[in-house]
Amino acid sequence: MRVLLTGASSQIGSFLIPRLLRDGHELFTISRRRWDGDGGVTWLLDDVSSPTMLWPSVDILIHIAPLRLLPILLPGFLARGGRRVICFGTTSRYSKAVSGDPKEQAFAAEQIAAESKVAKLCAAADAAWTVFRPTLIYGAGMDRNVTVISRLIRRFGLFPLFGEASGKRQPVHADDLAVACVAALTEQKTFNAAYDLAGGETLTYREMVERIFVAEGKTPRFLPVPLAAFRAAMWCVSRIPRFKDFNVEMARRMNDDLVFDSGEAARDFGFAPRKFEPSS
Repeated sequence: MRVLLTGASSQIGSFLIPRLLRDGHELFTISRRRWDGDGGVTWLLDDVSSPTMLWPSVDILIHIAPLRLLPILLPGFLARGGRRVICFGTTSRYSKAVSGDPKEQAFAAEQIAAESKVAKLCAAADAAWTVFRPTLIYGAGMDRNVTVISRLIRRFGLFPLFGEASGKRQPVHADDLAVACVAALTEQKTFNAAYDLAGGETLTYREMVERIFVAEGKTPRFLPVPLAAFRAAMWCVSRIPRFKDFNVEMARRMNDDLVFDSGEAARDFGFAPRKFEPSS
């Protein structure tokens, strides 16, 4: 099939591109600058955030770029005859909806609205949509969770924790999400459905960080930090543009359970993610 992939340079994209090529799909990706990447991929110079983007004639759109952009892009894809959409949201739409931070609340509302708009646009065009909502993604060294923790551990040899850090987590490997995309391409059970995609293991935040220490070849060492100190630290970090969304709520959530059920994904397309392997 002819597949267009947005967000190809993302951590999911790095695993998905070779899988799509191995399966014989004709693959198109979009970038604002020329990129000499995988052979067999047609790279188009354009901006996915532009409603005037020139769409190739493709069968399937896999949208890994920010979900908020998809309602803007979708009419162009549908107008060119596209009838299958797979896109990525996040389980943060649940946790951030009840956050004490207005920006996080706005993000959750934006995600919910985008999902709804995608469903409506696809329904009007008789196109099939699937939304994947992954938990904490890792595996390609590009995330701001496991990778950031790893860097802090390598640099300082310890990690700050608020409280017991007993909140449960389910990190999901980016390659398992790429496998999910491939499995859902033509699986009709996934048409017009949304799935929460969690990793294959549930562990506490503290246990997750301990696993990262071990992967780095270091003995786990933790620094208990009061919330007021976290608030000051997060304020400082948020002055850095790439970390502008860091806030004290992230520390508070160390003790919140962020656990989701992937049973429907296992039933409908065989989703079977690996356990947490920070060294992979």
